[in-house]
Amino acid sequence: MGEKPYLIDGVVGNGRMLAALGRNGRLYRLWWPRIDFPQHVREMYAGISCPGLAEGVRWLHEGDEWTYHQRYDGDPPILVSDAFHEGLGLKVRSEDFAVPGADVLVRRYRVTNGSDRVLPVRFLYLSALEIAESPKYNTVAFDAEADALLHFRHRYAFALGGDRPCCGYQAGEAVEDAADGSLQGNRIAMNPEGALSWDLGRLEPGESEELTLFLAAGEGRDAALSALAEARRSGFRALREQTVAHWKDYLDSARPVFTGDEIVDRLYRRSLVVFKLMSDEREGGMIAAPEFDETFSRCGGYAYCWGRDAAYIATAIDRAGYSEMTRRFYRWTLKVQNPDGSWDQRHYLDGFLAPCWGMQIDETGSILWGMWRHFEETGDRTFLEEVWEAVERGAEFLTGFLDPETGLPRPSRDLWEERDGEHTYSAAAVFGGLVGAAEIARARGRLDRAKAWREAAEGIRDAVSRRLWNPERDAFLRGLKRAVSREAYEEAVREGKRVTRETDSKGYETYRVWEDPVIDASLLGVSVPFDLFPADDKRVAKTAAAVERYLGTSPAGGIKRYEDDPYIGGNPWVITTLWLSQYLVKAGRTEEALRWFRWAVDHRTDLDLLPEQVDRNTGKPAWVVPLTWSHAMFVLTVLDLLEAGAFRVSSRQAEL
Repeated sequence: MGEKPYLIDGVVGNGRMLAALGRNGRLYRLWWPRIDFPQHVREMYAGISCPGLAEGVRWLHEGDEWTYHQRYDGDPPILVSDAFHEGLGLKVRSEDFAVPGADVLVRRYRVTNGSDRVLPVRFLYLSALEIAESPKYNTVAFDAEADALLHFRHRYAFALGGDRPCCGYQAGEAVEDAADGSLQGNRIAMNPEGALSWDLGRLEPGESEELTLFLAAGEGRDAALSALAEARRSGFRALREQTVAHWKDYLDSARPVFTGDEIVDRLYRRSLVVFKLMSDEREGGMIAAPEFDETFSRCGGYAYCWGRDAAYIATAIDRAGYSEMTRRFYRWTLKVQNPDGSWDQRHYLDGFLAPCWGMQIDETGSILWGMWRHFEETGDRTFLEEVWEAVERGAEFLTGFLDPETGLPRPSRDLWEERDGEHTYSAAAVFGGLVGAAEIARARGRLDRAKAWREAAEGIRDAVSRRLWNPERDAFLRGLKRAVSREAYEEAVREGKRVTRETDSKGYETYRVWEDPVIDASLLGVSVPFDLFPADDKRVAKTAAAVERYLGTSPAGGIKRYEDDPYIGGNPWVITTLWLSQYLVKAGRTEEALRWFRWAVDHRTDLDLLPEQVDRNTGKPAWVVPLTWSHAMFVLTVLDLLEAGAFRVSSRQAEL
């Protein structure tokens, strides 16, 4: 799919189409008909030529002569990107949005002559689609009747056209030819590349011309061309008004937040928009983030639905007032549950299993915990009827997954998906899941199940108390039975550490070191959100202090994941920083909580999007923008702080 930046700046979408753009207004990625897969764009960008005045094309995304500014137009995901070319004195503004309920991306361009001379202006648009993430078997054609480029491959088709007739076109091998502004008029090619051009005339100083492009998708070319025709009939202004009204209705139905700080309030509203953009309109699954590392060159991918992330996200969505969105998500989890009652690590939004690293037991615990939280928030007993069979299977799986030697959940991947063992966080999540399942059983009158699952949960609590406190570091151990290499195992033996090993049915051995003493921010999970221990438990307080002391050491501030974290340089994360803030709120230490909360707010992007990580030296976003879990933790934290009375708001705002 070509070279693309890991970090993007803006996103627009509508729950079935998702687009990722750079600060320069370039469209880097477009997903349809689901927001996770497939992605279709290899290259897509616009440029300006001034025939007879300047040679070649000034592509809006490249060259040192362009300067950029970008913003959302208020709360709706309508992205406004401004580019100014100093040499030519040209100003180009683009507005990008996806039309609600339609398979159409709108790109509106306004070209203004900011110089003191007349400028002849031709607008060019290069469109290279590797449909369904494949460079093979793509066809591009110019449809003269529709005055549009048509890209198609198998079931997918895209029609690209403007709100005025083009003056030039080329199908196939267009990248090189478009560079000098001349298109060859080829009608069709088995090739990803196409281009269109429009003559905007001779612009007087201060004069502007506008051009709207519609990128319409459909199953087959007739559907794509029909969607394009409908968009043209509606026109830019009507589609924009429809989009603004849609997002206004969505935000108006939320729980309002007034903190007295417009930046915080605005970030809250942006977070609610992110939740909607990252949710599948068809069935309700949620992705962790727009994909940005398609080749898995630095990570294992993010455009999937994790039960762990989604439980936090769904809880935030519930508390923000969108219970129907949350219910749709939990209906989706019924579709992807395994026959044995477990949930796998992550899935595509269509329900199929995504690439993964094996069993991660906190996923199952988190989903059951989240189902109970949804019932607590809504009191909807029909929801309990709907999920009961899944809850029963899930809870029975968890009770059967306990290690008789330790009383903890058996070895699986940790929440960071980096190590195998019996992890403290996983134990807390399984505890939370079993307690949630027990409460659901109690609410349905199944007292036998409620008693058994509550007893299993209490057994986990007892095992954590007895086995996982580490007095040497005044904190909980990260876990037991951590899998290591044979060399690390033998070194541990020489050092006199407790070890164990297992042999599978084929004779392969797994080597384990008994105790894992590393300080990890996930240890906060014993209190927040799973309530394994109360916030005022001295061990929890000491663990939180250790998290702050050992993980809050970056020059840029914030809390990193764990000691000597190697991932993307070992940076502080928004999630972990807000996790500490949530614990401090729960412990009644709101002033300290506000300090960490403000750090997260201060490290939003210019578009009020929250990254996963912040560069430990520069304080700039370091990885994944936006991360849905970061926005969920922000919403949960701001609501916790409001309920704790941490913000000073006017009486009128409080009444609202």
